Amino acid sequence: MGSITSYGTGAGKRYRVRYRDPARQSREKGGFARKKDAEDYLADITVATNRGEYVDPKTAKLSIHELGVEWMANQSHLKPSSLRTVETAWRVHVEPAWGTRRIGEIRHSEVQSWVTKFTANGGKPRSATVVIRAFGVLAAILDIAVLDKRISSNPARGVKLPRKGKKKRAYLSAAQVELLAMHAAEHSTLVYVLAYTGIRWGEAIGLRLSCLDALRRRMLIEENAVLIGSQVVVGTPKTHERRSVPYPSFLSVPLARACEGKTRGQLVFGAGDVHFPRSNTEGGWFIRAVQAAQKDDGTFPLITPHDLRHTAASLAISAGANPKAVQRMLGHASAAMTLDTYADLFEDDLDAVSERMDAVRAETIVGFSWGKEA
Repeated sequence: MGSITSYGTGAGKRYRVRYRDPARQSREKGGFARKKDAEDYLADITVATNRGEYVDPKTAKLSIHELGVEWMANQSHLKPSSLRTVETAWRVHVEPAWGTRRIGEIRHSEVQSWVTKFTANGGKPRSATVVIRAFGVLAAILDIAVLDKRISSNPARGVKLPRKGKKKRAYLSAAQVELLAMHAAEHSTLVYVLAYTGIRWGEAIGLRLSCLDALRRRMLIEENAVLIGSQVVVGTPKTHERRSVPYPSFLSVPLARACEGKTRGQLVFGAGDVHFPRSNTEGGWFIRAVQAAQKDDGTFPLITPHDLRHTAASLAISAGANPKAVQRMLGHASAAMTLDTYADLFEDDLDAVSERMDAVRAETIVGFSWGKEA
């Protein structure tokens, strides 16, 4: 597999290891002060080659910047909104901190130290989401280095990360949805659609007349319009899958009115040819409607348009919909995801289960007692 030879230097005898890599290229490494160290190195090379784990020392000299640029170029499969957050994490946080470092020189302890300091941010702690996203970019780049056999293992794996805090969701009652819709005035139909179908904002403003089935009361969700910077980018729904979402009969008339004077290819909400803008500003119609509702109802929570999606899940579950039906309505990847996301909404089911079990036993005991007396 290889050979070890000695040679003289001003500092004394040294040993050189010569071997062939898996591609049959001749390699050598010198400078070993002890023959045993040279033998150990050759043994490690031999074992790694036999296991298919050989790493060319020269490829480990590649920098994070070089590999990161290549990795970023291969992220075109991501949706525009996701790609933007990943690109920002790379450009703002990862590349400045790690760009000049050679991948073969990075140690696990260094990555852990960086995560700790990055989280602390000099006394102004960053959110767990920002930290995890930046770490994820670095770890993914190093994963590619492992797969390319540039390094033998990923020094970022096993690092302890901050935990995301669970934000308490705001759910509106049916009465509160009515209150919000009333104050939303001409935008009430959009409020009702978001609160009673659970589709995302981008899916709602991307809804075209051709996607409405008035007879079956269904919406075909096949587009998602997302604001990236100042530009609306239209793509597929979040899970890349089209889905059919039912809507309640009371929405039939408002939706028909929203479609008046438009062609099948035009958008339901807005003027028809331009996507309806999101109302995120303090003076926007949605915030104004929420503030007006809060004046009428002291329990009305501060919400965003996305909270109406959570409200739809809450209303569906309280109406008796099973997790699979809610999953299909919301477009989640699985029913398990729906259960995990809205676990708090299923808590009341535990009480209902115990009450049903109690009723089953009561009926059984009555029948059993009647049979004994007979």
